Amino acid sequence: MKAKRREPIAMDPRLFALSALLALAVYAHVSAAKPISLVERCWCRSTVNSVSPRSIRELKFVQTANCPIQVIAKLKSSKEVCINPDLKWLQQYVRNVVNK
Repeated sequence: MKAKRREPIAMDPRLFALSALLALAVYAHVSAAKPISLVERCWCRSTVNSVSPRSIRELKFVQTANCPIQVIAKLKSSKEVCINPDLKWLQQYVRNVVNK
């Protein structure tokens, strides 16, 4: 008894294109989205008070919906730390920048 050969199934090009677009839309949406917990989370969970202004290379001020103002300092050593926004020298720095 001979086994029957199966012919390859030809797929309609329109059906293939539609399937490809649907797959692309589903996966593109999932990969671009961020979970709500990451969007609403505060960047700084703790802050430091003992950073010298001379050791700072860059300051970033971040404010999210559920968090107060957060100050992130990139140090000359390339380390990033969160600075207490209530530090007097930092408040004076901000006043000087705003007044210029």
